Amino acid sequence: MAEAIVSMVLEGFKSLLVNEAKSLRGVSDQFEHAQIELYLMRGYLKDADAKQGDDELVRIWVGIIRDAAYDLEDIIESFVLKVAARRKRSMKLVLKRYACILSEGINRHKIGSEIENIATKLSKLKSSLEGYSIARQIGGSLSATSFERQQDYRLTYSHVVEHHFVELKEEIDLLAENLVKKNYQIVSIWGMGGLGKTTLAKHLNNHKDVRAEFDCFAWVCVTQQFRKEDVWKKILVQLTSDADKDKIEKMETDEIAGELCVLQRKKKCLVVLDDMWTRDAWKSLRAGFPMNEGTGSRVLITTRNKEVVSEAHESVYLHQIRPLNDAESWELFKKIVTFGRDNTNSEDDRKKEKLGEEMLKHCAGSPLAIVVLAGLLARKETVEDWKTVQKNVGAYIGRGTDLESRYKGENSEGTSRVLALSYESLPYHLKPCFLYLGHFPEDREIPMKRLIQLWIAEGFIYSASGELLEDVAYNCLNELVIRCMVQVGHRGSTNKIKSCRLHDLMRDLCLLKAKHENFVHISDSFARATPVSPSGKVRRNVIYLDKIRDILTPPTDAQLRSLLYFTSEYRGVILQGKPIRPRFQDFKLLRVLSLEEFERKVELPSTIGNLVHLRFFSLNGCFVTRFPSSMSKLVCLQTLDLRCLGFGRKRRLRNLHNVIRHLGQLRHLYLPAIWFREAEKRVLPLATLGNLQTLVNVSNYDSGLSDLTGLASLRKMSIVIVKLKYGMKIIDSESIRSNHVQSLSLSLRSSTKVEVLVMILLSCRNIYKLKLQGRIAELPKDLLDYPNLTKIKLYRASCMDEHIKLLEQLPHLKFLTLQGVTLENPILVFSKQGFPCLEFLSISMISQLKEWRVEQGAMNCLRRLQVIWCPQLKEVPDGLRYIGKLEELSIRMPREFCSALRKGGKDFDKIKHVASVNLDSEE
Repeated sequence: MAEAIVSMVLEGFKSLLVNEAKSLRGVSDQFEHAQIELYLMRGYLKDADAKQGDDELVRIWVGIIRDAAYDLEDIIESFVLKVAARRKRSMKLVLKRYACILSEGINRHKIGSEIENIATKLSKLKSSLEGYSIARQIGGSLSATSFERQQDYRLTYSHVVEHHFVELKEEIDLLAENLVKKNYQIVSIWGMGGLGKTTLAKHLNNHKDVRAEFDCFAWVCVTQQFRKEDVWKKILVQLTSDADKDKIEKMETDEIAGELCVLQRKKKCLVVLDDMWTRDAWKSLRAGFPMNEGTGSRVLITTRNKEVVSEAHESVYLHQIRPLNDAESWELFKKIVTFGRDNTNSEDDRKKEKLGEEMLKHCAGSPLAIVVLAGLLARKETVEDWKTVQKNVGAYIGRGTDLESRYKGENSEGTSRVLALSYESLPYHLKPCFLYLGHFPEDREIPMKRLIQLWIAEGFIYSASGELLEDVAYNCLNELVIRCMVQVGHRGSTNKIKSCRLHDLMRDLCLLKAKHENFVHISDSFARATPVSPSGKVRRNVIYLDKIRDILTPPTDAQLRSLLYFTSEYRGVILQGKPIRPRFQDFKLLRVLSLEEFERKVELPSTIGNLVHLRFFSLNGCFVTRFPSSMSKLVCLQTLDLRCLGFGRKRRLRNLHNVIRHLGQLRHLYLPAIWFREAEKRVLPLATLGNLQTLVNVSNYDSGLSDLTGLASLRKMSIVIVKLKYGMKIIDSESIRSNHVQSLSLSLRSSTKVEVLVMILLSCRNIYKLKLQGRIAELPKDLLDYPNLTKIKLYRASCMDEHIKLLEQLPHLKFLTLQGVTLENPILVFSKQGFPCLEFLSISMISQLKEWRVEQGAMNCLRRLQVIWCPQLKEVPDGLRYIGKLEELSIRMPREFCSALRKGGKDFDKIKHVASVNLDSEE
């Protein structure tokens, strides 16, 4: 991963040369020397990263280079920021300008020496390549890397069938049907490593219907370093019973591909390409297969990458393999671990079964992990031995050996060896993105937007084409999902990823790799991770607060870049006690500071302004007793989250105006709730925030909404409109026009004039998502012409018949949520032909709703329906029986309501056509 760090630093230097060339005067020669050394060093690092697992000397050498690159970036960035700050001060203090320049000159000499020292260090490291035989270790071809050996170990053969297998009959029959009876020419089985894709393919290959359908079969395991000619030759030999191997060996490349296609046209052939890794691999091989010709031949692919077969075509069937459920996991486990073989100690067997059930949870349905765990436990005779494994079950599963054994990852019999292939095959720029997921606690669903903000703050994301960094970062996350390294937690209405998570086994791998790379130092109340870098420098520190909320002091490393706090269970309640006074003065290079979920009173020190490198700062969920004006010095801030639970003794915030006006680099600003800003008398200078993309809790109370017009990058906006004592500030549609806004939330406090709502909505015609809260007298008919409006949520808002009549005419509306609304009429009517495109509807917490009518022809496209706690509603509408596309129904209502919907109930006939019905009775 050192290649990723060096590349990241070099990309940052490119930006400096463009934007800060003047600041580098006086140190430009040293800067250029160091830059050249990094470029030269990067040439070695790709191979060196792959060799780290094989040679301790290479690992140390790579670690020193990584730290040197970090140090160089810290020195240069610190210098540029100091020059910029002094230049700004010199404009104000003209009389003292000479003193500033003299001081700056001294700093230039000092900084130039520091840069040159690192450049010299890099040069010596390059020279040491030969002296310590490191170059031979890196570039030598005599011995394979651990990565290559792992690939050799993973070679598969169709005749070798696993002994321990849980037959997934329905899944195998479905795939067999798609191979035999459907017109799919390609069937791709994809999923995370260790889920049993190859095993499933073997059983499918031997399925009776498959064997009866095809004339000849071929099985090839496609390694990452394959030659297409070799793969085609192997297939041709297997498909031809009387193959002349010598003749095939002498064929030219195009001749082999042609012969292979001719054979697949003449006969019905099934070719299995096992463990395909990339789209390029398939593109290079597909010339050997007669695609889109209507032949009877088929290709079966197994892969960890969903998009290996990238053709969006009717002839391609993608099948995501699922993890085993609890019953299937236990069945597989018991095939290996046999309880009660001698019938001598049934009490011990019961204890082992209980321990086994607990440990199986860590396998999370992975057949590989279950086989590894069961194989270990089968050799453990006593209950105490089982308890020993349980205490550190993740490490046992990862290694596949006793922890006391000398451990080398590449020789592991556990899951780490298999999953490590996915990590090693990542492009270098995705490796730090993946390792960063290890910061988050186990089983934590990670918000997509927050993760992207952290990646950008760390400097992992860069754009050469001018594309928004947030879009580049999202593509990186999507690539990790496609490669089955990351799981999707929740998708939004437009199918975008909203949250993600790590499979337990993938998280174990992530933490293992992060430790080897000295990427992050994780602290909790029980143990501290030990850095393995030769320099011992900790760059990122994560602190998990235990249940009693002990506050751990982070390490005192001056090079710390990232400091995040997490709690195991956030409750949103501030614990009593004296305010915590964090000491940040030692961390002047800090880029990320997250005190989210702190649940303690926090007194920010006046020295917080010294953290001039800070790019991400979150106080979300804290109670801040002091908000220093020195925060105005944090000129590099990109994300500032001030959604605190309180400020100061009077729970009021001061100095916000002075802070905001200096933060011109902000991309995401989350303001505190409006009642915390009552002490602020001045208007927030939003016009200075030209890079802003997210603006939450902005209000006409202390903001000039006309300033929003100049924010051309603004994508998400949340506005709180209040009625002021001295009258409403003048707002017109032109003054706040923002055609770039995609997501708009409007909260109307008190009796806001209807014109205000209309004018704001008219100013944002390109929104796709709209949330309204408060008393809404009227919805503008112009909404009918909004081209992208697909999602609307009314939350604690007034909802009149006229509103429903307008909403059901919206031509593009796909998602509608009515939560806690106040109805004008207790009878809700969805009329014929209403909501023509609606796919999702949620009705919840509507206390006045007594009857809901759905006329035939309404909501013809509805697929998902939620009804949650509407206490006066007695039954679902009869019109549901006419919605043929309804697939999922989720009800959380009183017992009598749910009973009527169960089989035999009076309303069951209305929903009997729905495939998935979830009934949750509440009293």
